[in-house]
Amino acid sequence: MKEFSSETFFCLNDFMHKELFLQIDFVWQALQNLEKYLHKQNLGKIEVEIPPGVYLEDKSKISIGKGTVLEPGAYIKGPCIIGPNCRIVHGAYIRESVVTGSHCVIGHATEVKHSILLNRVEAPHFNYVGDSILGNDSHLGAGANCANLRLDKKLIAFYYEGKKIETGLKKLGLILGDGAQIGCNAVTNPGTFLGKNSICYPCTHVNGYGKENSIYKGS
Repeated sequence: MKEFSSETFFCLNDFMHKELFLQIDFVWQALQNLEKYLHKQNLGKIEVEIPPGVYLEDKSKISIGKGTVLEPGAYIKGPCIIGPNCRIVHGAYIRESVVTGSHCVIGHATEVKHSILLNRVEAPHFNYVGDSILGNDSHLGAGANCANLRLDKKLIAFYYEGKKIETGLKKLGLILGDGAQIGCNAVTNPGTFLGKNSICYPCTHVNGYGKENSIYKGS
């Protein structure tokens, strides 16, 4: 279905890891490709100085691009690839199986795991990003969190135009289109899809599928 294709959510022309999205039918399948993709890469290429106070776990499985700034107190666990000209600040926690593009910000008390961040993504303050894909120029406000696991631990499904769509995944967070923004302290349910340039107001609770240019104001 075109509504769930990678092209519906992202422009991949300038993303250096576009291979993740090749030969898939549904955008979330890129996350299923993530571990295999990282395993094929020549990791361990760190092109910046590591300042005191930055902790790298499984350093041989971590690559960091030129121009990226790492602040003391950041914790990075491989395998992962952090692109060029990113900023990883004090208190950031990057767990295994993370790929970022260029000019991304992962901020204080932000945790990222098993996720793909395209170019110029900002998750700058107190965010949780798990099993998610964040598009080019997307932004999470302070305290915005992407839930990725149902309370009942069932496989994640959602409804689109009255039809139930099964993902087959136990964990799936947010698919956030290019240019979309999530307001402060908003929460997205597991398996939430927000199209390009969507806006989610602060303190809202969002689930399901939102088309391009959607606006969520809450109640």
